Amino acid sequence: MIPLVVLAVVSMAGAFGIVYFLSPSAPAAALACAPGEGGKPAHTPLALEDHVYVELQEILVTIGNEPATRYVKIKTSVISDNSHVSAVKKAEPMLVDAFVGYLRALQLSDFESADFYPKMREQLAMRSEIVLGADASHGVLVTEFLLR
Repeated sequence: MIPLVVLAVVSMAGAFGIVYFLSPSAPAAALACAPGEGGKPAHTPLALEDHVYVELQEILVTIGNEPATRYVKIKTSVISDNSHVSAVKKAEPMLVDAFVGYLRALQLSDFESADFYPKMREQLAMRSEIVLGADASHGVLVTEFLLR
């Protein structure tokens, strides 16, 4: 019995060593963000100073046609500017309705897609722009997302 245990431990240690030492490591350049000229970012920042983030109420929606076995809980914020904050707050029921309409149309298999999250954000942003107009809505942030 002891020789079998020793053989198992040696085999596991050997397998770990092979995987650890022979697997390629990512180059340091791949892990770092590329700096722009003069140390400045190479792109325009997404978080602009004149943008505000108007938090909307939490949305809880059942997924699919089966009896409430699966649901998604999502919390969002609309990106706007200071002059449109009150318009976003006034339109919150319409925004939530538009978001719920989209989420209710999804099937469970949609959530399993690798590109689901960016598509969902794009769809929510498009609905926000339809409700508020392009001058009041600059996108949607998903601040909480839970699928159960």
